[in-house]
Amino acid sequence: MAKILAAADIGSNTAHLLVGATDGDIVMRIDNMNEWIPLGEVVAKAGTIPKEYIEQLVGAGKELRKVAGGKKANALYVFATEAMRSAKNHKDVLKRIKQETGVSVDIIPPQREAEFSFYGVRLDTREIEPDLMFEVGGGSAQIALVDKNSIIEETSLRLGTGRVIAESGLENPVNADAKKRAQDYIASVLRDCEVKQVAEPKGLASGGVARGLWRALHPDGDKRIFIQEIEYLIWATERLSTERIIERFNVKPKRAATLLPGAMVYHALMDKFGLGEIFVSEFGVREGAILEMAKGKIKGQQP
Repeated sequence: MAKILAAADIGSNTAHLLVGATDGDIVMRIDNMNEWIPLGEVVAKAGTIPKEYIEQLVGAGKELRKVAGGKKANALYVFATEAMRSAKNHKDVLKRIKQETGVSVDIIPPQREAEFSFYGVRLDTREIEPDLMFEVGGGSAQIALVDKNSIIEETSLRLGTGRVIAESGLENPVNADAKKRAQDYIASVLRDCEVKQVAEPKGLASGGVARGLWRALHPDGDKRIFIQEIEYLIWATERLSTERIIERFNVKPKRAATLLPGAMVYHALMDKFGLGEIFVSEFGVREGAILEMAKGKIKGQQP
């Protein structure tokens, strides 16, 4: 019998809630809510979460609980990833969220984040049978070597879009020096990636950055993105203002700023692993968390 469950992640770009009905095998979306809070970039620059962002997080926590309760969710599970992991003041931030909203936030390690993604993406990619799985966020990039049923090895790199912006000063339109700094930073981080190379790999991407690239490039809904399309997106967005990017690619203002660094990171990943194309999943960490809740492996709280 299906249960209604809610999972929310406080990521490096957004606080995002999913309410879904699940029987433990599938997840049917009931409601989505997200608020743009670019923690990845600010934490990469300052090392802490500033007061105005803490206020946003408290407000988001109240809204997450309100929406989950309004949709009659049996339980709510809220987790945080790289930006919160890296913030020096994260204990104080989580304490305040708990005190003012009643929401407990679980900071999960990169390995658990990769597991959630793996469980989630299998909802629409079982026939793909990928070898490599990527999830680029605002603060980090998760890279995993996978087979049909499990993660073989994984790593987390500081290659999120916010971190690339913070390290390079990348902004639209881009000057040559900033682009070179971004390229050098991405290359230097990828040199430390030890995930094994495989012959003729199939690649899969999930998360907000990948879905942003997909929607910008493929309004027809085709989920395969070719490396030449990524190259085009880099060529186009580096020349345009944010306002023109919004108009040309029909993306939201906040997401427009992540198209160029996101495309640069994915291009570098595809080049490193010899991928001519990647498949983009519509599902990810939140669906994975809901499936784990349904199986009793995670205990949420009352909304």
